[in-house]
Amino acid sequence: MLEVRGLSAFYGEAQALRDVSFRVDAGELITLVGRNGAGKTTALRCITGLHRQMSGTIALDGADMTGWPPERRARAGLGYVPDDRGIYATLTVEENLLLPPQVRPTAWPLERIYATFPVLQERRRHPGSKLSGGEQQILSIARVLRMGARVLLLDEPTEGLAPVLVQQVRGMLADAKKDGSTMLLVEQNLRFATAVADRHYLIAEGRIVETLANAEMRLREHELLQHLGV
Repeated sequence: MLEVRGLSAFYGEAQALRDVSFRVDAGELITLVGRNGAGKTTALRCITGLHRQMSGTIALDGADMTGWPPERRARAGLGYVPDDRGIYATLTVEENLLLPPQVRPTAWPLERIYATFPVLQERRRHPGSKLSGGEQQILSIARVLRMGARVLLLDEPTEGLAPVLVQQVRGMLADAKKDGSTMLLVEQNLRFATAVADRHYLIAEGRIVETLANAEMRLREHELLQHLGV
């Protein structure tokens, strides 16, 4: 469903990604795991078209998106949950949810979103600026579900969330997977990652250095926690 080949990118003179290649098959949930600054967020931003790549190709379901602007990638079915959440502060919760176009029949209706995340229904008339950090994170995830994205790109979706909300996000990802969604997840919480993912790509200094099955990831958890500095 999503294939990245030979991706390289820079920030000024500093090279952030070096010949990065990986794939996410239809219906899979894959994680990118690495230290802060390893290139995880840059990879997501290149895939969405928000950061310029210097080389490589990015394909969605066989279609080369490399030269597409971000809005065309979104209409094709890429949904992005950035680490800064991207909530429109002056719009209400419901207006934030209704803003993106629905691109797929499996898009979640508002009723399902509110049933899954009651806090959003309680706050539906509140502006985004009045939400807590955790509530904004939930809203950002719910917004791409309502969009019906074919591929969800999630950057640290559980960061700063209370345990009860982390469990809700876990259930939401499981439901989206059942609906056929394909997901690429950047996540520092290894236990969460191994609870939801099929495979993992370990990235270091802008390169993919290992591909790990979920069972191997669990066995090497202590080693990987030390590697990540967590």
